[in-house]
Amino acid sequence: MTNMIAEVRTLNVLVLHPRDSDCDDLMQQVVRIGCKVETLWPVPESLPTNVDVVFIEIREAISPALARLFLQRLERRPTVIGIIGYENPSVMQCMLNLDVHAVISKPLRAFGVLSCILLARRVWQTQIDSFKTEEKLKLKLENIQKITEAKFILMRLHTINDQDAYKIIRSHAMSRRTSTIEIANAIINADGLLSNLNVKK
Repeated sequence: MTNMIAEVRTLNVLVLHPRDSDCDDLMQQVVRIGCKVETLWPVPESLPTNVDVVFIEIREAISPALARLFLQRLERRPTVIGIIGYENPSVMQCMLNLDVHAVISKPLRAFGVLSCILLARRVWQTQIDSFKTEEKLKLKLENIQKITEAKFILMRLHTINDQDAYKIIRSHAMSRRTSTIEIANAIINADGLLSNLNVKK
């Protein structure tokens, strides 16, 4: 993980909250920490592209604007910190549905804002790392399935075993200076084309 304490001053913070004393107090503390901060209200159609951390007011119902921004898995979802004025089941459920990384309560105080940002960033980074690992595993599984399908095609056409089929794929990949996945895709595509030609006959 990166040094989050060192990078905190480089963060761009957005506060989605009505412009009142709570909002002003929060913005002042974020500025003292050293972050760049701006506020928007009402909730915009889309988030600025350079936002790293978003503070959002959480009420008893999620507005359509918040749902549009945060109830979908964005490619690069910013760190989200909820601001709550009280605790009840509806607010807690909204907090869970929005999948916030940390929560700060009203009345807002200077003490605790930095800790909240750091802890939220750590949770966010863990989610990002898990997502990248998941994507790598999915890609690896897809590649294994493609190579397996290509091997079955070669085994069927040439009456060879699994190991010999893979040797053919690997040999062609090495001779053409490409990957086994590209060779497997070529075999699958060629088999599909031949099958279609046979059907037309």
